[in-house]
Amino acid sequence: MAKHSSVSSISSRVVCLAWAGCVGLLTTIVQAQETFHHVPSAAASVANPYHGQVDAIHAGGNSYATYCASCHGAAGQGAGNIPSLRQGPAQQTTEGALFWFITKGDVKDGMPSWAALPEQVRWQIVAYLKTLPSVKVVATQQTAMAGSPVHTPPPTPPFTDFRYEAPGVTRKITLADLPAPYATHSASNGPEMTSRPEGTLPIAPPGFKVNLYAEGLDTPRVIRTAPDGDIFLAESGSGQIRVYRGMTADGKPAQTSIFVANLDKPYGIAFYPTGPDPQWVYIGDTNAVLRFPYRNGDLKARGSAEHIADLPAGGHWTRDLAFSRDNKTLFVAVGSASNVDDPDTTPEEKHRANILAFDPDGSNMRVHAWGIRNPSGIAIDPKNGQLWTTVNERDGLGDNLVPDYITAVSEGGFYGWPWWYMGGHQDPRHKGKHPELQNKVITPDVILQPHNASLQITFYEASHFPSEYHGDLFAAEHGSWNKATRVGYEVIRIPRHHTSKASGEYQDFLTGFVLPDGRVWGRPVSLTTATDGSLLVTDDGSNSIWRVDYVGK
Repeated sequence: MAKHSSVSSISSRVVCLAWAGCVGLLTTIVQAQETFHHVPSAAASVANPYHGQVDAIHAGGNSYATYCASCHGAAGQGAGNIPSLRQGPAQQTTEGALFWFITKGDVKDGMPSWAALPEQVRWQIVAYLKTLPSVKVVATQQTAMAGSPVHTPPPTPPFTDFRYEAPGVTRKITLADLPAPYATHSASNGPEMTSRPEGTLPIAPPGFKVNLYAEGLDTPRVIRTAPDGDIFLAESGSGQIRVYRGMTADGKPAQTSIFVANLDKPYGIAFYPTGPDPQWVYIGDTNAVLRFPYRNGDLKARGSAEHIADLPAGGHWTRDLAFSRDNKTLFVAVGSASNVDDPDTTPEEKHRANILAFDPDGSNMRVHAWGIRNPSGIAIDPKNGQLWTTVNERDGLGDNLVPDYITAVSEGGFYGWPWWYMGGHQDPRHKGKHPELQNKVITPDVILQPHNASLQITFYEASHFPSEYHGDLFAAEHGSWNKATRVGYEVIRIPRHHTSKASGEYQDFLTGFVLPDGRVWGRPVSLTTATDGSLLVTDDGSNSIWRVDYVGK
């Protein structure tokens, strides 16, 4: 992955992305020219290929407004201990030195690396920075439309927020990092949605290219690749399953069709039996599991729905599905009906906050794992058949509790909800209840940012991305309402280093869905690998699907 995959748009924080972001450029940029961040003389002497070009300066201004203005101000004026870019070292040093520093960053000083931005964009930002002494305001429509940048205090690592998310940044949260309940107030900060600014794309690591695969959808949620390569999409808002076939030279589907309509918030999609020749497509409606007869190549259901099993309705309505590798078990994820209601006294929670198991015909229901508040996404490791899940944990205990998580699921395993969380911490709202369960709470494999709203996971088994990605997980972080400064709204990677386990670390992979003022234009939901090895990502904020392709070093 791109270790130096951020885009240090000299505005130090272009989107305030590394921890203390902004503060880095601020500290370092106040140094004298001859010691400007210890830039090598060879790098400082490199000429800007876009120097003085009007179109490049205008493009650089747009990028500055997106990535830098939130810390350094609309006109580079700085604020408090954040340095001005209109004067001082930033104006005294060379454009080559600025480009080098934007690319490399300095995490110690709070300046992230912005190598993830294309080289052209970084040079354009540099060209724009050199015009700042004469700029009164950033003359872009995007800035004029935006509100005030977010200026809340930087988060304390390993916790973060959207300003510090950047492709390639590796994070790891442990039990020792967890604060006490109510260390901060519980925020109410739902996203203010806005349209995607013209020309804005999600930001991927160096070597990756993002294009718009499909748009104009109605709440695109789960996306799956059929054995024959067709792409199945659950449009939950319109109650239909859509199919895409083929891909054009510009990375868009060659053909689309409605497979079935008139469903009730469809979400999970699974093909049965697993392998090259499925006979059924299973759909997780919000209150039932249905299946439709299917053969490879079908663009429309060849028969009516067969009702397989009833499911609890309401509450967390997403119902994801997966089949065991031996085709004997259908797993169904059912979220809780509440935040933290006690199932002992709340009948609505029966058979919820669980991963259920059925025989393929819907019989023999049993609980496979429990105490999982909302296992919104499940997936089977294709190498060994292990079931994994990504989970939305409870809210209301403060900014940094309780973390969401991704984990391999133990049969019969208990994951804490609602009485306990994360390895035996008791929820104070259920103080004294079920002490016998404390030592049974399983600590998940990967602890994520609290309130990330992690929705879906997929295993990357193609060979198109660099070899270090093979076997890793990708996860879609939808973002939620219970954090003072937004977090999530990205796609992350779980490196497994060619093993079957996760070390607890994760990396930002696809970012940029939140504007500097905190307004949100995109919300990742689900992911799948297309037959060409690219990664498709659904986004129910912009009602789009994004395609992430690897195009080279």
